[in-house]
Amino acid sequence: MRIVIVDEPGLRATILEDGLREAGYTDIDIVPPRGGFVARLERMAPDVVLIDLGNPSRDSLEEMLTVSRALARPIAMFVDQSDEAMIGAAIDAGVSAYVVDGLRKERVKPVVELAIRRFNAFAKLRTELDEARTELATRKTIDKAKGILMQTRGLSEPDAYALLRSTAMNQGRRLVEVADALITASALFAAPAGAAK
Repeated sequence: MRIVIVDEPGLRATILEDGLREAGYTDIDIVPPRGGFVARLERMAPDVVLIDLGNPSRDSLEEMLTVSRALARPIAMFVDQSDEAMIGAAIDAGVSAYVVDGLRKERVKPVVELAIRRFNAFAKLRTELDEARTELATRKTIDKAKGILMQTRGLSEPDAYALLRSTAMNQGRRLVEVADALITASALFAAPAGAAK
């Protein structure tokens, strides 16, 4: 597992690196937060990112939150002090673990594990949400196509669905593709003669 620590080289970065090594992680890089470091992080493609901010200003926090938005990776952020607005901004940006006043090497392993688990849980929820949205859009398209067939051909709903399904099978296409093509064709035929100009 490749882990990148975003911090200036020094005592705080060393604490994180020592904690990672003691936890069994060996592929560790330290990247200073300056000069196009976000693009550098993207090229490095780490599995986990640890960000040490110490006492962050609003600007430095916002800059680090850019990292979270740019990388779809588990990110743990260590700060010495915080407030509700900073915590909210970190969560909204997708930071998986936000640790206040907890930069000790023995805490690094559980924080990394937490960040990975939370990231994976949110990724799974996002995937399920996307699948549900796609399924809903597919159903709406098929229902609209069935409605067109029911109205134009006088078919029952089961017969309209059966016609769409058999057409899809005969053409080797997905049912939603056939439904979408029917809706498009129906709109073309329904448009007034001068509407296409």
